[in-house]
Amino acid sequence: MRGLALGLALTCLSGAALAAMRPGEAAPDFTLQAAVGGKSFTFTLSEALKQGPVVLYFYPKSFTSGCTEEAHEFAENADNFAQAGASLIGVSADTLDTQKEFSTKECRDKFPVGADADGKVIRTYKAQFSGLLNTDMSSRLSYVIAPDGKIILAYEGLSPAPHIEKTLAAVRQWRAAHPR
Repeated sequence: MRGLALGLALTCLSGAALAAMRPGEAAPDFTLQAAVGGKSFTFTLSEALKQGPVVLYFYPKSFTSGCTEEAHEFAENADNFAQAGASLIGVSADTLDTQKEFSTKECRDKFPVGADADGKVIRTYKAQFSGLLNTDMSSRLSYVIAPDGKIILAYEGLSPAPHIEKTLAAVRQWRAAHPR
């Protein structure tokens, strides 16, 4: 019993999302200010979906070690996602100015990051960090959204690497079932 209580406490402190949206659910449309290559623009999910699947990943905080590692790994695989017809966007509760810098330094000008400083999109996608300090901060949670607006993958985990592996596999699987 004591081990169970400790495990639950560690889960709460680890930043698990409250309850991720599930595959098959409609992904809510959203518009955010975002940055790629240090330049700001307006990102709208429904517009991005017209081009193919979208990998939407939430991360806790720009320039922290795990989030930097995840951005590097997504950047290294950006061409693989593009070859499968998918686009990427990372979202955190950081400001647009922070995202401009992060998009260049850590995302290596390869994909955009959205600024959700008020946490609205984070809450809509049930990606809130369940820790004690900041409920607008997001957990590490990735979605793959098909062009029809349905979620085809929801993956949550603290380690960054599986997010890239699992989302790329889901995009490739979707592409195999929906050839161009």
